Amino acid sequence: MPKSHLRQNLLGRLRKQPNADARRAAAERDLINAESALGRTLFGDVAPGHRREFFMHKKNVWIWHEDGQTIRYEVRQNGVYKKVDENGYHKVTGEELNHFRTAASAYLKLVKSRIYK
Repeated sequence: MPKSHLRQNLLGRLRKQPNADARRAAAERDLINAESALGRTLFGDVAPGHRREFFMHKKNVWIWHEDGQTIRYEVRQNGVYKKVDENGYHKVTGEELNHFRTAASAYLKLVKSRIYK
């Protein structure tokens, strides 16, 4: 089952419980944090005192955050676009596109095998 379906199933079950909105939000944060913890390992060690995050935020939206800079990748029908901090979107091409595809694929395999067995 794809990651998005697993997340939706879990979140759907939580809606039926008391305080469903709070539980759903907490569960979604926990899942994203767990996924990000795995995603950050794809790029090697993180230097002490530094922070790195890499995760699929929602369908077709990926977040890379390192040392105060956030890059948002959007996968669209006509390509992959990135937005650095608050600047506009630019199409990703060449080697950077290949790196993104490799990282996204490795992330999905890792998350699926470790979190969504």
